[in-house]
Amino acid sequence: QVQLVESGGGLVQTGGSLRLSCVASGGTFSRYGVGWFRQPPGKEREFVAAIAWTGSSTRYTDSVKGRFTISRDNAKNTVYLQMNSLKPEDRAVYYCAAGYHNGAFSTQRDYNYWGQGTEVTVSS
Repeated sequence: QVQLVESGGGLVQTGGSLRLSCVASGGTFSRYGVGWFRQPPGKEREFVAAIAWTGSSTRYTDSVKGRFTISRDNAKNTVYLQMNSLKPEDRAVYYCAAGYHNGAFSTQRDYNYWGQGTEVTVSS
């Protein structure tokens, strides 16, 4: 029903920045809450950030507060994750996910659709 495609990952040095994009097709994207999750090598997938469909509510995991910013442009069916001051601990495959709700939820169970992921590598 909804397809999500992430892009913007790559290799960056510690302290650098990247902006991830999640482009949606199908459905009414403006009515979906969107979250970003990441899975470091050998670890469980974890919550990163989320935004309600109106953009009025956002949520971040503690480890990225002050460094990452989630935003959305519903006219472009796109959600962004601006990542600044990147650390080696941020290395992971990043996934965007969408759920039909007007909330910024932090659990995977709240999301129905998932992208394929984009890999972020942070070097020292």
